[in-house]
Amino acid sequence: MTVSVAGRTHELTRAEAVSLRESLDDSLARHREFVRTTGTHRPDGSYVVARRGVESAGHRRVFDSFEALRDLFDALPTSFTAQDVDSPALSGRRRHLVVRHLAENPDFACKLVARQPLTAEKRPHQR
Repeated sequence: MTVSVAGRTHELTRAEAVSLRESLDDSLARHREFVRTTGTHRPDGSYVVARRGVESAGHRRVFDSFEALRDLFDALPTSFTAQDVDSPALSGRRRHLVVRHLAENPDFACKLVARQPLTAEKRPHQR
């Protein structure tokens, strides 16, 4: 098998090609754990928000991409509750999960400000 990278062509054996593919898959499928939630970048480009320590599909939400979650976050008001994260694909439990994940993940500038009702607030962008 031949692979071209940055204008250079490399000859690989089947074993080397399999090893390269596995390494790329591992680097694309990044998993991060937070206090109550996890976030997983899958090799297919999707992004999974899940409740930490729970394997049930009822405790996770799969987004088409991390950018899809970013778009959802950007569309939310400055102060938002699980009700604001309303979508046909999100049940009540999953809406709360998404709010918690947005507050826990440092890629999103927000924090929880109340537990009843669960409320998060966007922080001003810091540079």
